[in-house]
Amino acid sequence: MKKYYKVEQMKKEFIDTLVIGAGQAGIAASEHLRHHSIPHLVLERDRIAERWRTGRWDSLVANGPAWHDRFPGLAFDTVGPDGFVAKDDVADYFEKYAQKIEAPIRTGVEVKRAVRNEGRQGFTVETSQGTIEANRLIVATGPFQTPVIPAIAPENDRLMQIHSADYKNPNQLPEGAVLVVGAGSSGVQIAEELLSAGKKVYLSVGPHDRPPRSYRNRDFCWWLGVLGLWDMPAAEPGKEHVTIAVSGAHGGYTIDFRQLAAKGMNLVGVTKSFEGEKVHFHADLVTNINNGDANYLALLDAADEYVERNGLDLPEEPEARHILPDPECMKNPILALDMQEAGITSIIWATGYAVDYRWLEVDAFDEKGRPVHQRGVSIEPDVYFLGLPWLSRRGSSFIWGVWHDAKHVADQIAIRRKYEFYETSTQNKELATSSSF
Repeated sequence: MKKYYKVEQMKKEFIDTLVIGAGQAGIAASEHLRHHSIPHLVLERDRIAERWRTGRWDSLVANGPAWHDRFPGLAFDTVGPDGFVAKDDVADYFEKYAQKIEAPIRTGVEVKRAVRNEGRQGFTVETSQGTIEANRLIVATGPFQTPVIPAIAPENDRLMQIHSADYKNPNQLPEGAVLVVGAGSSGVQIAEELLSAGKKVYLSVGPHDRPPRSYRNRDFCWWLGVLGLWDMPAAEPGKEHVTIAVSGAHGGYTIDFRQLAAKGMNLVGVTKSFEGEKVHFHADLVTNINNGDANYLALLDAADEYVERNGLDLPEEPEARHILPDPECMKNPILALDMQEAGITSIIWATGYAVDYRWLEVDAFDEKGRPVHQRGVSIEPDVYFLGLPWLSRRGSSFIWGVWHDAKHVADQIAIRRKYEFYETSTQNKELATSSSF
């Protein structure tokens, strides 16, 4: 089996296309570039799919079933098609896929700086192992680059504060209650794990979509597919920052905040501010949970309509529409809390990530530092982006979605190369004609 070794030294070299990042996006890019016979190199500062190994908590599994969240060319062999793959097995999968397609990956190489060449084609890329010149760059560093802890985080030495990227398991936290800020998939799964471990947990719940894990014997990934929702080109207006609360843990289950409250979890609204030991919450808990319920029921309605319209023989599931009564935390929402009196000794910030492109010194970004592109093709010629949410559609940040986005980007590079080589061919023909006289 092919091995990948850390490169100790690299001389200055040239490559047609340089891919930065060897996660799912970089590996997918390599496969499609190889299909077009485009010379390329993939650089990875750590190991292949490193974020799956060390940037996640110990018990994490993929949020989509194994039949869905994979590349077309290789199935998972650690679980059945309807199972949810453990994080380390996902990383191993990408290692195997890279070997399968013979991806030219160099690990242990960090890109320090990339600038456009003056008066000639391409870019000069400074790395921890030398300098590389490339005609074009594919930035496949993904959306999970820099963990974000909001500026409202208190300066309180009594509290242990970590981002969800640094959370591993309940044993790393001190004795006492925990405030988990953020109730997307990461926050709610971490909060439930802590509750199961006997912790008193406060979960700060913001706006969210809450799809059913499965309905009428089909996973929600299947429903989004047949309903055409994976292909939505952009988030609905007003929902750009709405998270999705869904889980593959314990074989997969539907996240239900009312049910979590019934199990003893303390739900609060969006975290607003801190003053000493006091934390304040917005009065939006009821609205956020009710809107999540409405999103859940809307998908059930769409699924039922699809079944009826297409005459499918899928079992009815009326109990799925049962909504539990409002828990006490919704009837009398907590708007302020003395953390010391509540016994809170730690805060986990499940508040997402920011991208960091300071190393890429080209005119490819808006005023907030976000890439400006069309389906991954940057406004800066010969720069491409992969692995970002909503790159081309809703499914872009999922494993299978990245693979399809990478195909489009590689196709665009192949088209551009044809134009470039056409010009070179014409020049050579003119040179040959003039030399014959």
